[in-house]
Amino acid sequence: MSSRCGVEIKTVEDFVDSIIDGRLLQQIKNLKSNFERPIIVIEGTQDIYGVRNVHHNSILGMMATIAVSYGIPIVQTKNFKETSALLQIIAKREQEETGKDFSLHADRKPVTLKEQQEYVVSSLPGVGGILSKPLLKHFKTIKNIVNSSEKELQEVEKIGPAKAKQIKDVVEGEYKES
Repeated sequence: MSSRCGVEIKTVEDFVDSIIDGRLLQQIKNLKSNFERPIIVIEGTQDIYGVRNVHHNSILGMMATIAVSYGIPIVQTKNFKETSALLQIIAKREQEETGKDFSLHADRKPVTLKEQQEYVVSSLPGVGGILSKPLLKHFKTIKNIVNSSEKELQEVEKIGPAKAKQIKDVVEGEYKES
C-alpha cells in the first residue's frame, strides 16, 4: 500500500488454518515490524467458527491478541471485489494523510511541463500530489500560487487557514543558512 500502511489479506479458511499451523503470529509480527499502520483483512462469508474444528475461544483469543496486543485492526470483507474497493479507499486515505501521490512521487523525474509544475507545487507543505492539481487549476501558474495571499489560497478546497499559513511561511520566509 505505502511505506506506512501494509495489509495482510487472508481468506476465512486461511486465517483459521494459519492459527492452527502457527504461522499467523509470525506474519503478524512481520507486519507490525515493517509497517506503521498494519491492517488484517479477512475475506469471505463463511462462518469463521465453523470452517475447521477449532474452538471459537481460540479464534476469539487470536483476534484479541491481534487487536489488543499488536494494535492491528481486523476488517472483514465479503469477497475480492469488496477487498479491492477497501484497498482503493485505504490508498486514497494514505495519499490524503501523507500528502503523497504515489505515482507522482515515483523514482522517475517529471518530464512534461504539467508534471514539473505539479511536482514543484506538491513540495509545498501539506500539499502533496492530492492538492497540487486543484491549486494549479485555480491559480493557473506557480507564480500565481506563490504570489497569492493566505485568503486566496483558502479559496481552494481542502486548503484551510493552517495549511495556507504553512505555504506562505515557506514561500515568504527568509532562508537562514544555519
